[in-house]
Amino acid sequence: MRDAVAAATKDAMKARDAERTGALRLIGAAIKDRDIEARGAGRETATEDELKQLLAKMIKQRQESATVYEQNARPELAAKERAEIAVIQEFLPKPLSDEEVAAAIEAAVAETGAASIKDMGKVMGALKAKYTGVMDFAAANGAIKAKLGG
Repeated sequence: MRDAVAAATKDAMKARDAERTGALRLIGAAIKDRDIEARGAGRETATEDELKQLLAKMIKQRQESATVYEQNARPELAAKERAEIAVIQEFLPKPLSDEEVAAAIEAAVAETGAASIKDMGKVMGALKAKYTGVMDFAAANGAIKAKLGG
């Protein structure tokens, strides 16, 4: 992922695309920060899963910011945030469809032996282990509660 971000940054700079270059530099800086944290924890670099979680967090932050900007009549800032989201999403795997999410939840419930809402943490843990970066866990939360009778 690091190489893909670096190559995309170079391409954007050559194309003189200032907005894309800025977004890619933000991604690169966030990855470097996460690598520094990993070195502090005794590892050489952050894992791909950690980087996927980082990018998913960046997207969520920008979605929240865009919503606030729209509520405060600042559509130009909301559009900038949405443009950054599009750039970040290029480096994440394609999100699961609703049917795939339902199947994944079904499999996780069966795998963990979850029987009630008290087992929701187990199900979420199993899903996060397998589907980080490709599943919206906030949306899946409601489906899991419904499945477990909550």
